[in-house]
Amino acid sequence: MMTTMIVTRVSPARVGAVIGRNLGALRSGPSYWVVLVSGFFEPLFYLLSIGVGVGALVGELRVGGRSLPYATFVAPAMLAVAAMSGALAETTYNFFGKMKYQKTFDAILATPVRPFEIALGELSWAMIRGSLYTGMFVIVMVVLGLASPLWALAAFPATMLVGLAFGSIGMAISTLMRGWQDFDLMATGQFALFLFSGTFAPVGDYPAAMQVIIQVTPLYHAVELVRGLAIGDPSWGLLAHAAYLLAMVLGGLLFAARRLERVLCV
Repeated sequence: MMTTMIVTRVSPARVGAVIGRNLGALRSGPSYWVVLVSGFFEPLFYLLSIGVGVGALVGELRVGGRSLPYATFVAPAMLAVAAMSGALAETTYNFFGKMKYQKTFDAILATPVRPFEIALGELSWAMIRGSLYTGMFVIVMVVLGLASPLWALAAFPATMLVGLAFGSIGMAISTLMRGWQDFDLMATGQFALFLFSGTFAPVGDYPAAMQVIIQVTPLYHAVELVRGLAIGDPSWGLLAHAAYLLAMVLGGLLFAARRLERVLCV
């Protein structure tokens, strides 16, 4: 009942105002654009160094009963990582700074905008940022011959879901942070996900106990969803991965909104 009440009070115009405020920040100077675009290059460098460079030594991998060049196997994972990184960058460090130090959200709450609308607006902006990264990355994959244009286009909406999922969780985590030092723990967890989510090796190659751990982590589901579409191997199992990510969106968004209300409206 509480969830229904929160959602029914949402005004698209007020959510749009939050997004517009972030768009306005782009006019503050070129530095923000540099930071915004720089996040695209990290997964690209991993793709070129490991996917293409190491891939020349690895050769091909057997995935789902078919052989794939190693770079083709790694590229969709880096696409999912780009979506994750873009969303988390916006909903962790930037979100936390606006909430705790810049007092941006306090100022916004002096208007008719409510905490849930702030959370929804910030999440929408994070998805826009993540989609900028993934859109550029999709073009790189097609140019390098690592995905067909049709399947790369099919994978793009999946990356938007990935951005929403990690953006929601990023906001939820940020509302619990006490200071910048706490983000070191989050960075460690993010890097562990990056290394052990089927990004650089098939999950089946790990010991059985580790496979179970990997298969409950969020980036694994993101990688499997994006990879299944990017390599042209859709299956009903992809719906389970999408459902996992959708649950992250709903749970993280509602938790972040409730925390914002508790922190800012007391």
